[in-house]
Amino acid sequence: MKKLQILCVILLGIISFSACEKDDICVDGDTPLLVINFYDKDDTTNLKQVTKLRIVGANNEFAYQNANFMDRTDADVVDIPLIANETSTTFALIQNSADVEEAETGNIDIVTFNYTTKEVFVSRACGFIINYENLTQELTVDTDNWIQEVKIEETLIEKSDIVHVKIFH
Repeated sequence: MKKLQILCVILLGIISFSACEKDDICVDGDTPLLVINFYDKDDTTNLKQVTKLRIVGANNEFAYQNANFMDRTDADVVDIPLIANETSTTFALIQNSADVEEAETGNIDIVTFNYTTKEVFVSRACGFIINYENLTQELTVDTDNWIQEVKIEETLIEKSDIVHVKIFH
């Protein structure tokens, strides 16, 4: 009888532990970034670097930078985050950026990206990410826009490895 009890306890233990889900490791749990490529306005198939590019979010005093993009560098591709709990994000894209006595002297163009958000469950370890749908843009026109055209290439942002927006300058 004692052997039967031990066997039942072992069997219950095995069943209990096999029902537990293994800990996940989150590999693909990042909300995608908006990928922008800059092109020559005269030869629209050629990438063209923006000289001393600076990207600042509207109402934000800090310039955006990440591992792929450093502030005030020449760049023809950038990947930037959109605000997940809003339906639009506005950026000041500054060409030839430089500070003179803490005042920006570069050419500033304002671009607003509008979108809807969609939560997507990735896994228990990663939780939810945000995808962006129905991407549109508004370029604020001023007397000296360096940006000539903003073209949406992909209205759904669910990956950070494709071009979503082309900017011609």
